Amino acid sequence: MVKKEAQKKETSETKEETQKFQLTEFTKETKEELGKVVWPSRQQLISESAAVILMVTLVATIIYLVDNFFAWVAGKVF
Repeated sequence: MVKKEAQKKETSETKEETQKFQLTEFTKETKEELGKVVWPSRQQLISESAAVILMVTLVATIIYLVDNFFAWVAGKVF
């Protein structure tokens, strides 16, 4: 039983040594992955950005109105 635990410990230590961070390998793999990305067109970027800005403005306005409503109700109750 002790031998099995020692073997497991040695195996995990060996894996840690072989999996050290290598900047050149990381950079190469990052460039490969960025090459696979499908970038949006300018028109698509503009329309989706406008949609996000519109939705954020809409939700912020709704939250503001609901908050003011509850503040008004709380003022009447208390």
